[in-house]
Amino acid sequence: MPTPREGRLLNSAEKPPRLSIVVPVLNEALTLAQHLTALQSLRAQGVEVLVVDGESGDDSIRVAKPLADRVLSSPPGRGVQMNVGAQHASASTLLFLHADTQLPEGAVEQITHAMKPHAIKTHAWGRFDIQLSGRSGWLPVVSWMMNKRSRLTGIATGDQGIFMSARTFKAVGGFPEQPLMEDIELSKRLKRVSPPACLTAKVISSGRRWDQYGAWKTIRLMWRLRYRYWRGVSATQLAKEYRNAR
Repeated sequence: MPTPREGRLLNSAEKPPRLSIVVPVLNEALTLAQHLTALQSLRAQGVEVLVVDGESGDDSIRVAKPLADRVLSSPPGRGVQMNVGAQHASASTLLFLHADTQLPEGAVEQITHAMKPHAIKTHAWGRFDIQLSGRSGWLPVVSWMMNKRSRLTGIATGDQGIFMSARTFKAVGGFPEQPLMEDIELSKRLKRVSPPACLTAKVISSGRRWDQYGAWKTIRLMWRLRYRYWRGVSATQLAKEYRNAR
């Protein structure tokens, strides 16, 4: 059973945090300090940051300890790691943030507003638009395609900063603990509860995957994998194909 490596627990005199941010990590020591440092102003405003390490072979845990409220250990796999983080979160609203993704200004307030009951439409979950950063000149096009596709389908990717109420997360069974497409499967479950709140503010996420393997090669690969997943191919098989293609 995964156990906390470091952190604090609320006592009866403390208010619960406004938001719990769960950050899954695997060998991110080189850039982790930069991304967690960007969350420190939110911690000062009552936001809880939980880092979940998936058996990193580098110094990710050491880097994270002074910059998070809790550092937890988990078997590797984003779905598994994010479920562990959610189990230990204290807030009523959860945000799942990849280690290479930065939040926009006013993100907490926008999430809070999106999750409030509205007269016309109520959202139990949502995501941000995305802006990929990197060297490739195709990244703005890829970002636009990701945002457009997400709005049309109601499906979000983990890079977009998926958020929801803790109650909704529990009701849908959390992330499926599968090696690929866990964000797609979770979105399908969440769509049965409500449509997503599609926030136009943009998270900035690393485009290193497109830079390293080539923009169009990566686009073709991801669309092929998504299509095959839609056709019923198992996530385990697709994960093997993804690793081989890389």
